[in-house]
Amino acid sequence: MTTVDHKKIGILYLIAGGFFFLIGGIEALLIRIQLAIPNNHFMSADLYNQVMTMHGTTMIFLAAMPLLFAFMNAIVPLQIGARDVAFPFLNALGFWLFFFGGIFLNLSWFLGGAPDAGWTSYASLSLASPGHGIDFYALGLQISGFGTLIAGLNFLVTIMNMRAPGMTYMRMPLFTWTTFVASALILFAFPPLTVGLFMLTFDRMFGAQFFNVTSGGNTIIWEHLFWIFGHPEVYILILPAFGIFSEVFAHFSKKRLFGYSSMVFAVVLIGFLGFMVWAHHMFTVGLGNIANAIFAVATMTIAVPTGIKIFNWLLTMWGGSIQFTTPMLYAVSFIMTFTLGGVTGVMLAVAPANYQYHDSYFVVAHFHYVIVGGVVFGILAALHYYWPKMFGTMLNETMGKITFWLFFIGFHLTFMIQHWLGLLGMPRRQWTYQPNLGWDTDNLVSSIGAGFMAVAVFILLVNIIITAVQNRRAANDPWGFGRTLDWSISSPPPEYNFAQTPLVRGLDTWWLEKMEGRIKTTAAEPLSDIHMPNSSIVPLLISFGLFVAAFGALYARDHHTAGIILLAAGLGITLLSMLVRSVKDDHGYHIKKETLLEKEDKGVGA
Repeated sequence: MTTVDHKKIGILYLIAGGFFFLIGGIEALLIRIQLAIPNNHFMSADLYNQVMTMHGTTMIFLAAMPLLFAFMNAIVPLQIGARDVAFPFLNALGFWLFFFGGIFLNLSWFLGGAPDAGWTSYASLSLASPGHGIDFYALGLQISGFGTLIAGLNFLVTIMNMRAPGMTYMRMPLFTWTTFVASALILFAFPPLTVGLFMLTFDRMFGAQFFNVTSGGNTIIWEHLFWIFGHPEVYILILPAFGIFSEVFAHFSKKRLFGYSSMVFAVVLIGFLGFMVWAHHMFTVGLGNIANAIFAVATMTIAVPTGIKIFNWLLTMWGGSIQFTTPMLYAVSFIMTFTLGGVTGVMLAVAPANYQYHDSYFVVAHFHYVIVGGVVFGILAALHYYWPKMFGTMLNETMGKITFWLFFIGFHLTFMIQHWLGLLGMPRRQWTYQPNLGWDTDNLVSSIGAGFMAVAVFILLVNIIITAVQNRRAANDPWGFGRTLDWSISSPPPEYNFAQTPLVRGLDTWWLEKMEGRIKTTAAEPLSDIHMPNSSIVPLLISFGLFVAAFGALYARDHHTAGIILLAAGLGITLLSMLVRSVKDDHGYHIKKETLLEKEDKGVGA
């Protein structure tokens, strides 16, 4: 609760993101149970809308992003030879804001009903939604979004300023590069969402008319603000996954990544073009032929740098001595799956054809192929790949491969058939359907596939529990053939990461050191005392204050006195905590050189 250590914060993100992933997965299963047979009344239409909305919102904002932040926190400072992130206090604050925002959003289930206007929460639906569900959505995502924005800024500064001597930008590992570009996207993509959520909150709570057409507002403004955030968000998710796969391909092909400089160029280009395609979500809104044509061309263009990366991964494997470990199985399957998702994306980019696909299950199939087949496969690959570095133990490989095959088969069973459902005319967000429309068998197969994925996740949890109980210690470089600095130190790393800051002498610097027969990296400085930041409860208190204030805002809308008191109390906690942080001198502490020598003698650290 008080840590500011990036490795422990990475574990906190992993636990919290994993918890929300399970909640989102249960919601997905409920959706597939409802749609397994025609005329099913397993859920009411209203409850179905809530489950469907919360599934999308939870998976995107509270599962995929924090799980990626878990690996970014745990690994990126190690890859660049840093002792921590640039702002350890802000790192903790970012986590607790995300966590309290996510808890606040999910408490809506117990306090009058969850949001029910879809994960995009289009203004005409969200303004008319009764109860407090949409208020939970707006306030919860606002708090959580502040945490994400803080984290993105922190990683940008860390990668710019904290790299070890000799680590130029063109020597950074691909995972660090993708984290860098994704963090830049966060910096520019989240403010439009923040603005949109403020406007939505003001419309619902104070009677503002930003989105109310009858009072001179404009519903389409919400769509623009949401998608100016929402499409870069896709790349905020997929780029770190690209980085993870790049590390895995090079590691288990026992080769340098093919075309490193073109891979870097492709990552930057994807980040740049990601801001130019948002209106392809709005082809049917009526923006006109010129706007549709521009966004169609931009959307097709973004496929080019992605194609470069696909070919480079294939050529990395070409002629390599490939080891089909669990992470490598996810990586190889990702190429096929993500390519299929990309092809349907280019189909959707054709504006006239998009009128046929729009709001059908074809779109659902497309984005699940990209998000699950790209991001979730990446997270599962990273979970197995980086588990020993984060926890010092190895997940069971046999159980890992069983998880992979069940998840892979279940995924394709679930979503491949949804392409045909869409082409057969089944709309998105469909609560139930009549028999004999040609959808019955396809929906049943899709629901069976979801069951396979659920079993796979259950086996993964069993694997994690067994590994934790057995507690067999892993080596520094447990997979063998590690190429980057993170594999040069103990598993898990000591609190200071590197006893001496390493000197980076080229790309894949740890591989270069091993090729020259060294058992540890060349040091860039003499061994000396290390300055460390103090732990602090203040980030948790700042976030908790906003959590309380959000409840106050919720009930102040109904003119409850208790709501106004809660709002004042919550803001008071936050502001008082910020004041304490501002006026209190916090100089940290030092780890003495003698302590470092003792630890090094015992084989801890570099």
